[in-house]
Amino acid sequence: MGMKGRIALGAVVGVVVIGVVSANAGHNGDSGTSGGTGKGSSASAEREARGRKDTKDTGKAEVAEKKAAFAGDGHFQVGSDIRPGTYRTTGNSDGMCYWERAKDASGEMDSLLANDNVTGTSYVTVKATDKLFKSSDCHAWEAVGEKAKGSPAARISGDGGMFAVGADIAPGTYKSTGNTDDSCYWERTKDAEHGVESILANDNVNGTAVVRISASDAYFKTTGCKDWKKTG
Repeated sequence: MGMKGRIALGAVVGVVVIGVVSANAGHNGDSGTSGGTGKGSSASAEREARGRKDTKDTGKAEVAEKKAAFAGDGHFQVGSDIRPGTYRTTGNSDGMCYWERAKDASGEMDSLLANDNVTGTSYVTVKATDKLFKSSDCHAWEAVGEKAKGSPAARISGDGGMFAVGADIAPGTYKSTGNTDDSCYWERTKDAEHGVESILANDNVNGTAVVRISASDAYFKTTGCKDWKKTG
């Protein structure tokens, strides 16, 4: 356990989840999180900007409360080292970023709750019942507020990782063309817990992909694809 480079259990590239759409269709993501991807506007930056209020009468500024953050390398005990909540890492460009949620510190397979290899951005919800969060070769993690806002994009990187629907990416129909080697994988999810039950729909694509992202989706994940452009 803890070895980098494993395929994420909850979102195995090359395997399409069958029947998940009908089981979860219309389910709104309960994480309520959103944020930037490093290529668009940053939700955390916007929160900080909104938190500063120019008070000319007193000459003082009101500064927004800083969110807890932790390093991209290490093992973190939930409740003592980090708090439960949703976190984001951005700018991971070499595919070496690996994280996992665990129910204990045994390091055994049975302790693994969810994991992923990250290129670009990843959002992860650490639950209060989790015991350990592991992160290796990732950029630092920042806490993402439930009411964070952003400027939804209509075009996104096909290898950008996870995008928060309504903040990073606008709902609608998107197209990715020119995928030639079956490495393009996309996923619509209802939360950032990364379990199989989190997946609303997913696919591996060769050629052109068309996906309808609903306003009720929480996140859209894309790896190894050509860029996506909103068509409707």
